[in-house]
Amino acid sequence: MTQEEITALMADSAQNAINTTREEFQLTLDGSPESIALVDDVLLSWIDRYKDSALEDNMVFTLCNIYGAYVGEVFRHRVGGNWHYDVSDPDAPYVVLEYAGKSYAFAGICYQRLVNDSQVSVKHYFDQAIGNSVQ
Repeated sequence: MTQEEITALMADSAQNAINTTREEFQLTLDGSPESIALVDDVLLSWIDRYKDSALEDNMVFTLCNIYGAYVGEVFRHRVGGNWHYDVSDPDAPYVVLEYAGKSYAFAGICYQRLVNDSQVSVKHYFDQAIGNSVQ
């Protein structure tokens, strides 16, 4: 996958998060750093609305990727960076945003909040990433 292709894919995925959030929850993800707090709420709202079906593999994959793309695109537009499609494990490829020698797994933090620990904060992770970028 070329850099242009992964960048376009992640921008499209972020737009999917914006559209889906508006349609499902009547909430607006406006591309601002402040909107990342809504991602924390929306991820848990999927479970409230769809119960166990929200935790099925395909749904988890989709939710984590579109909201991870959204958070990453907010970061990328504010600070910079490039998406990287890592296929070092062909059975488990993943996407990270790379900036200033660091990699940020925004889809991974969404997964942690959705599946493992509802106390994990996507907003906190995002704020730490922003803080790292200005050091």
